[in-house]
Amino acid sequence: MPTFQSELELKTSGHGHMQDLTGQLARAVRESGVQTGLANLFNVGSTGAVGTIEFEPGLERDLPEQLDRLLPPSHEYGHEKAWADGNGHSHLQATLLGPSLSIPVRRGQLVLGTWQQVVHLECDVKPRRRTLIVTVLGE
Repeated sequence: MPTFQSELELKTSGHGHMQDLTGQLARAVRESGVQTGLANLFNVGSTGAVGTIEFEPGLERDLPEQLDRLLPPSHEYGHEKAWADGNGHSHLQATLLGPSLSIPVRRGQLVLGTWQQVVHLECDVKPRRRTLIVTVLGE
């Protein structure tokens, strides 16, 4: 089974910054030559997350706002008591969403719904440079 791997490099503007990675992931699948298989995307780091969503301004605002309601910034987190770096909630939000995503590949293309895009969400409180690993497996 052929394996293809590449990296995506992102710059983020800090907490709540969402970026559409669908085109970059689709390009990696094309480069891989895989016709049937899986594409996996993995965020290297503990305060960034990947997932799928309809990438539009309302949801681009809504997802970070709802995560902040569920896991708000606070000095009460154990992480804050140990490190006092202001990002305890960032770690929890990123863990809730997850660092990786696998998408089927069929006929050399990602299998996604019409309104479904692959996104990266920055959960950390400051701008970051992110590395994401793309692995495409199949035949």
